[in-house]
Amino acid sequence: MISLQDVNPRVRAIRVSAQTALQSLSALQKDMAQEAQKPFKEVIDVGSGDSHRTGIKPISFIRQVLAVCLYPQLLEDDSLPLDVRLRAQRLLQACDGESVGSYTASSGLLHVRQNIADFITKRDAGVPSDSNDVFISAGAQRALMVVVKLLSRGEGQTQTGVLTPLPCPHTLPALLDEAGVTAVPYQLTEEQGWAVDLNKLHRVLQSSRGRCEPRAIYISNPGNPTGHVQDRKSIQEVIQLAAAERLLLLVDEVYQDSVYGLNREFISYKKILFEMDKEFRDTVELVSFHSLSCASVGECGLRAGYMEVINMDPEVKHFVDTMLCTDISTPVTGQLALDLMLNPPKRGDPSYDTYTQETRFARATLSLNAQRALEVLNNLPGMSCQSAMGGIYLYPRLHLPAKIRMQAKVQGVEADVLYCQKLLEEEGLLVGVGQQGGEAGPHHLRLCVLVPPDMLEKVMFRLCSFHLRLMNGHRDVDRSLTGEDEKENTEHVFNCGEGKSLSSSGDLMEAI
Repeated sequence: MISLQDVNPRVRAIRVSAQTALQSLSALQKDMAQEAQKPFKEVIDVGSGDSHRTGIKPISFIRQVLAVCLYPQLLEDDSLPLDVRLRAQRLLQACDGESVGSYTASSGLLHVRQNIADFITKRDAGVPSDSNDVFISAGAQRALMVVVKLLSRGEGQTQTGVLTPLPCPHTLPALLDEAGVTAVPYQLTEEQGWAVDLNKLHRVLQSSRGRCEPRAIYISNPGNPTGHVQDRKSIQEVIQLAAAERLLLLVDEVYQDSVYGLNREFISYKKILFEMDKEFRDTVELVSFHSLSCASVGECGLRAGYMEVINMDPEVKHFVDTMLCTDISTPVTGQLALDLMLNPPKRGDPSYDTYTQETRFARATLSLNAQRALEVLNNLPGMSCQSAMGGIYLYPRLHLPAKIRMQAKVQGVEADVLYCQKLLEEEGLLVGVGQQGGEAGPHHLRLCVLVPPDMLEKVMFRLCSFHLRLMNGHRDVDRSLTGEDEKENTEHVFNCGEGKSLSSSGDLMEAI
């Protein structure tokens, strides 16, 4: 590979997101902050969705059991709860050589896969799940890549197409590029809380034929990064569309544990499918995904997730396992953490009270933070935000002055990218870049609200200060605020609304 032309063309075609460049800039800003060349002392990242990075504490039960599995001598340590030691002992017995250092089957430990199937059956009110349909992977994205690669074929008009929501998880476009499939974007309806519009789906599907062969539809529910949660009727409509158009359903349900919208609940696509007529439940092909990166656990770094395949031809399913063989096996510690996440302590167990308190605290943090941030964002001039019903993000829309959009055009970047760059440089705040936009289109930010309450206060104050300063500096009238005016204006917006500032863990526990 002595020149670029010798690199795999598919690799050269992968679209690197603007978020990647911001992450690199973030590292530079962090170094400069430490050298006291910036007004801020730390860079805060609320764009990646990595809650532990921001200070959210891990769940004690999971870490304790993993600690024993990694160092079995702790089995004799009476300072650890008895249920922790007993669970670790059972998990070690499920590993070859009773060691987490051994390989597992490419599709994961059978013990863990069976517990995943039991969790799904319980979650879906008795709809049966078979461990043979469950495959463990190094995160939900790896599982998705396996399935998309199985679909990938053809070139040009015969190239596989996958219907993808706009906006979607920021890693999805690059994944589809790597797999060699065409993304067929369908627009979610922002004005209706980012609802899935069936008419738009039909139009996009029809217009895509002739330039690719659509074979699957990707759904994120609860929505990443939009926070929408589909109701029963919406899910049924999507299933009916998939049946009529012979599309494989790829459903990302990673944030199923984090639904907090009023009168909203998570209902799995599988549960709805099995409540429908036989013509649907026996024929519609469905692959659903879940992960340790979910809200209440947030163990992103342990890299483990799973997928359940429904109505897949056994001969095709064989190649799911074949593709997973290229990873040899998912990290064993991640597999064990999946087991602990889906099969937590039960009432009466020594760890039950602590586990319940910690998971409730995480969910309350998320819900109350989302409410607090929403109030502040919607009180900022030039910004509006739909209420989130689930997930860990808010996705506010930027209404930027023409001067800012023109400045971005001159610099050859999208206006929201320029906004995020300036926010990082001036305030040390890293947020996610939206995916819509274009010269005349709307621009958005992606903001993770699963952070400690005191950090959310820092985030919102920095964002308010920057946004008001930016908007004032680009008014059509040549007028600027004095330093005192700016501070007073920021504090007015920051203290808006009826929501209480939850500046400490004590405040949050009182709210719970």
